[in-house]
Order: sequence, then C-alpha cells, then structure tokens
Amino acid sequence: MRQIKKAAVLGAGVMGATIAAHLANAGVEVVLLDIVPRELTEEEKAKGLTLEDKVVRDRIARNGLQNALNMKPAAFYLKEFADLITVGNFEDDMHKISDCDWVIEVVVENMNIKKKLLSEKVVPNFKKGAILSTNTSGLSVNEMAEVLPDDMKKNFLVTHFFNPPRYMRLMEIVPSKYTDPEIVSFMADFISKRLGKGIVYAKDTPNFIGNRIGVYVMYSAFKHLKALDMTVEEADVAAGPAIGMPKTAIFKLADLVGIDTIVHIGHNTYNLLKDDEEREIYKVPEFLEEMVKKGLHGNKTKQGFYKKEKTAEGRKTYYYDINTGEYKEAVKPKFASVQATKQIDDVATRIKTVVTGNDKASEFTWRILRDTLIYTFNRIPEIADDIVNVDNAMKWGYNWELGPFEIFDAIGVKYFVERAEKEGVKVPEKLKSIERFYKVENGVRYYYDILAGEYKPVPTDEKTINLALLKNAGKVVESNKGASLIDLGDGVYCLEFHTKMNSISGDILSMVKKSIQYVEENGVGLVLANQGKQFSVGANLAMLAVAIAEGAFDDIYMMVKAFQDAAMAIKYSKVPVVAAPFQMALGGGCEFCLHADARVAHAETYMGLVEIGVGLLPAGGGTKEMAIRAIKLAERYNTDVSPFIFKNFMNIAMAKVSMGAYELYDLGYLTDGDTVTMNIDNLIYDAKMKVLDLAQNYRPKTPLKNLKAPGRSVAASIKSQLWNMKMGGFITEYEEYLGGIIADVITGGDVNPGTPITEEYLLKLERDAFVKLCSQKKTVERIQHMLKKGKPLRN
Repeated sequence: MRQIKKAAVLGAGVMGATIAAHLANAGVEVVLLDIVPRELTEEEKAKGLTLEDKVVRDRIARNGLQNALNMKPAAFYLKEFADLITVGNFEDDMHKISDCDWVIEVVVENMNIKKKLLSEKVVPNFKKGAILSTNTSGLSVNEMAEVLPDDMKKNFLVTHFFNPPRYMRLMEIVPSKYTDPEIVSFMADFISKRLGKGIVYAKDTPNFIGNRIGVYVMYSAFKHLKALDMTVEEADVAAGPAIGMPKTAIFKLADLVGIDTIVHIGHNTYNLLKDDEEREIYKVPEFLEEMVKKGLHGNKTKQGFYKKEKTAEGRKTYYYDINTGEYKEAVKPKFASVQATKQIDDVATRIKTVVTGNDKASEFTWRILRDTLIYTFNRIPEIADDIVNVDNAMKWGYNWELGPFEIFDAIGVKYFVERAEKEGVKVPEKLKSIERFYKVENGVRYYYDILAGEYKPVPTDEKTINLALLKNAGKVVESNKGASLIDLGDGVYCLEFHTKMNSISGDILSMVKKSIQYVEENGVGLVLANQGKQFSVGANLAMLAVAIAEGAFDDIYMMVKAFQDAAMAIKYSKVPVVAAPFQMALGGGCEFCLHADARVAHAETYMGLVEIGVGLLPAGGGTKEMAIRAIKLAERYNTDVSPFIFKNFMNIAMAKVSMGAYELYDLGYLTDGDTVTMNIDNLIYDAKMKVLDLAQNYRPKTPLKNLKAPGRSVAASIKSQLWNMKMGGFITEYEEYLGGIIADVITGGDVNPGTPITEEYLLKLERDAFVKLCSQKKTVERIQHMLKKGKPLRN
C-alpha cells in the first residue's frame, strides 16, 4: 500500500519553506534543500568560515526554515514540529531524496530553471515509484514532463499550494498527459485528508483556475475604475464583504500580492493567451507601470495602493490616486447600496442588493461581476470540465463566499442575461438557455453540466456530512430560532447552532437540554457542531448589556444558571456528547466544549476563555471546570495542586486563545482522548465516529462531590503575584481586582486547603461572582467598548 512518510521540498523560499512547514504539521518527515550560496556573509567571514563549510552551504535552506519559524501568522501549528525538517543543499544532499516518497519542486517560476533542476538533479537521485510534483502556479506541466524518463512521467503532476499553505485551503492538481490516474487519485486523497486541502482538478492552461479568474477580476477592476472615475478606496468598499469578497477586496489584495508581481503576471498572461477573447484586458495600465517605477510595490515596500503613516493625530491611511499619482487621505466612503447590506447575513441577497442598486458602487460591482462571470462561463471546458471545480477554486483560493456560478444564481441568470444584452454586451448563446447552475432536491445538490446540458450530482466524499443538505432531506428532529437537532444516522444526532456568529442564546440553551433528552431516549450519542463561519463566539453580549442597563440582576443570575444547567446537561448526559469546534470557539463556546465527553477539533481552532476582556469571568461552568481539572491532576500525581491551578488561572486571567488546535493540549482545553482533524469537511464525520466509538462502552458520569478545595492560601498566593504585576505596571488596578475574583472562585472560595467541596458549590461561586462583576462600572465600560469597537478595553 502506497504511503507518504517522507517528502523532499526543493526550494526554501517563502513558498518552499512554508510547504515544508505544513507537511511537518501533518507529521511528514521533510528534507528541505536549496542552492549553495555564492558569497559569504559578513558574519560568516568574521567566524573564519569558507564557502566549503557545510554550515555555509546549507545557509539558504536553513534561513528559509528560520523564516518559516518566525512567521506571523505562524506557519507551524507548534514550533517543535519543525524538528521533522532537515535542511541541506542541491550539491551535497540531493542523494537524500532517494528515500523520499514525494518530491516537490518549488524553485523560481522559470521554465528553464525548473527543467534543468528536474533533469540534472532530480532524475539521477529519484526513488523508483516515488511521486514527483511541481508547485508551479501556471507553467506547463506537459512541457516539464518532457525532460523526465518514461517511468517518472507517469508519477509527475502539478500540486499547486496557495500562499500561505497552512491557511489557504485550495490545492490545484494538474496532471500531465502522461500522469497515471491512480497517482492523481492517491495524491488527492492524501492531500485532502492529511494536509486538509480542498482539491480542485485543473487543466494544463496558463495560471490554471484560481489565478486565471483572480487575475482577470483584478485587471477588469483596473479597466472599470478608470471608466467610472472611481478611487481605489471606493472600489474596495464596493467589491469587498458586501458582495462576498474578502476585506482585502481588489486593491488591498494587489498590495498583498505585490504591484510588481501583478504587472509581471499581466505581461506573462498577455503573452501566453494569444487566442483569449479578452486578451487586451491584460495590457498593463500606465498607472500600474508608473507605480512600479516609483517603487510602490505594495505591502513589501509599505506603500502601494495604500500606505499608513504615524501623525501627531494618530495613525492615518492614505490611498493612491491613479490620476494624479499622489497619495490622498482615506475618507472611508459610504454608498447606499453597500450600507443596505450591513444587516443582511445571506450572501446571495447581499450580492443582489448591491448589483441592483443605483449608485456608483452598484455600477462598478455589476460591471466587474458581469465581465468576470461571462469570461468564466467561456472558460469551460478550457480550464476545467465543470463549474464545481471553478467555484471551489475561487472560494478556497481567493476566499470568495460564493463561486462565479453561484454568483450567477444569486443575481439570477435570466436577469443577468437581459441586463447584459440591454447594455450591448455579448452573452454566450448557451448561457441564455440555463435557468440556474445549482439546485437541491431531496438532500442532494446538483450542478449544471454545461457540456452535457444536464444536471448532475455534485461529487461528495463519504466522509463529508453537509448539514444544510440533511436539513433539506427532512432530517431535522427539533428546531427553534437558535438551534436545530439533526439526525446524522446510526443513532447519532447533531446539535447545530445557527445564530449570528453562533453566539449562545436562550434558544440554544433550551435546545441543548431538549436535544440531550431526545437522544437519550432515541439514539446513541450527540455531536455539538455547525457549519457557520465560527463554532461560537460565546454568550450574547448585547443581551447581557441590556439586562445590566435595566438593573435586572436577578434575571442575569437566572440566565447564568440556565447556561450552567445546559453545560452540566452536556457533561452528565446518559449518552456520549462530542464537540467539534473550528475557527473561533470563545467564552461560552469553549465552555460547552469543555463539558463534552470528547472533542474533535479542526486544526484551525482558536479557543479560549476570554470573558475577562469584558470584565467578567467564565461562568458557564468554565472556571469550575478548570478548577476541577487542576484538582484531578494533582490527585492523579499525588502532588501539590498549586501549579495546576496557577496555570489554569493564567489561561483565564490572560484570556489566552489558542492559535491552532494543537496548542489546546498545553492549555488544558484538549485532553489525551481528543483528536485533531485537518480537513474541515471531515470534521462532523470524525466527531460522529468518535461518538460511535464512545457509545460502545459508555459509562455516564455523576456530579462530583468531595473535591479537595485548593483553598484561600492558594488564592492568596495568586493575589500577591497580581499585586506585583500591578506594581510593575503590567496590569491595571481593575485587572488586579478581576484577577482576585477569579482566584477566589478557581480555588474554591474562602475555605481551608483540602476542604471537601462539590461541583455545584463551585458553580454557585461562579454565578455570584459573575453577577457581582456585572454591577461594576468598569465592567460595564468594557462591555460597551467591546460592543462598539469589537476589541477589549483595558481600564
């Protein structure tokens, strides 16, 4: 059976080093190689080193690895994962690829350099039967394949990672005409499961799928910006989140990619696409050439379409005026069409709202979408055989909320065709007969196959569970405004949250108890999961702010009690409950996870008890749970409880949030029985499997009694450290006060060490402390600041 245990990455630039990092994230051993330096650095000269010294010869690869270790956001899940990477150089260490199962070429985007490396260095050292791939972003795989012997050609393909590899989901796989289909299938499976990527099958055409469409959008925007006499700032407001594009929109994205790179891509694309009907759009506009001449290359030179400066009044943002070539102060333009989308969650409705508006933003958005969608329609089957691959490429590689063909459906194909034709735009004949590109029937999603002229089921993996499709198929058992209970099959059910940002509301709390009761009577276990943008950002802060303003402290007490009751229902369910967190799992979202029997977390899970940021403490059982975990660890190892309590206290007092799931083990939020899933599409399936596993021999727990309280002396020790921190200027006086309240709760209150306490007693301490803090003026200030600014206030 084919396996990939060890890989080689050839090229240690930004892409090569970060690809190596992500392979290490997946537990693959990596050899990272690059060229031998031609000159010594001043530091090497001072050490008396020569160009023959191995430490010098490996410098480029070693520096590449070091840069990956220093990156923010982090390239590694944990820094120690870098231990799986060995560095070397192309001259001395090429023999090391002979025991690698996968070799990835990631050198400069130059066909001659790539072919020379493959034929002269790789071929003589290559292991028979191993897989060879190139990370090219658009050069011909067929041309590269010609320099390889026949037995290597069949194992050669493009595996195009998007930057940064850890965070960007898209993986474009492009086989050559020689590639064995079994190799394509194996690599797609491995890269999907182990590296967590979304696989898109592209063809051997310039820029493949993602960059072919992405670059077209950018050059289309340059054209319409001029025509409509808009500023880059206005264009980014129009073509950003309002229409399901990321915040970087178009011109901030250009700064991120690099203006010089955008120009280079434009020239290349124009030269390569000689038969493209839109070839002229890739002619680089004069203002872009001027920017490159001036050294305005975007983020890497700290000035491009935007720049930031520190002034006496604070930090100011400026945008580049493409007409005058000067910078102007950003004015944060507002358009009625964009403002109208602020309260609309559904992206399809947002897009329709903007393009049917009647201001400049509407016109700009309509034009770039109109031209892009027609261009994309005309690329089938040139760049891909079906619309699903194209839509996924744009969602996973460019962070669009909807792909081009999904946008067609959002606007309405009939409306689109009629409006475009009225404007004198040439519309493809085939497009005129299509009603929509996707439809869902009886829990199955279908796409329109343009080539066959019929609907076909969207291909799915057996390990992909789609809650929306299950709901469409009538699998909802119970539902209210905030949550639904869905039948996953095999006696396993899923409690899905569906509030804004999945903040925990009264509806969710009541559904937790209902769901557990239902599953105890009718099933074998429950998964806590959803497929929103975040797992849960915690309790609904706005509702709490209203209750505080009305002085309804008895209601707040009961609200906290209801939250705790829901958490305890999870913990003491008669059937196993598994949480499947991903992205943000904060505050109450984290507390629900802590009370589950097990957690299956997506690799990108940012979890933490963050209540101190709004002047509160975790009171959904979170502080109690961290106290119990410390007490239990001390009992298990028959040792002092203080270090365990102090560590858990610091997590809460510093509002520590993991920068990925693997950090959660050290924080104590994941335990030995918990697992991490790389592919987000497999998360609910993996959690379901965990439930079935636990259900085999499940033994329900009972509320804990006779816990040995750490006591007032441990609290006093924490408080003395808080005082030192305040005196050192590290925390404010109010933060010292907040820390003291948390210390009292997590240590079991004003009792002697070892005093027997119960879980219920700890919960009451939490409730009392929470309500007490709600009455504090500085807590109210923190809550209001968070609601207005979206970030914590330190008062």
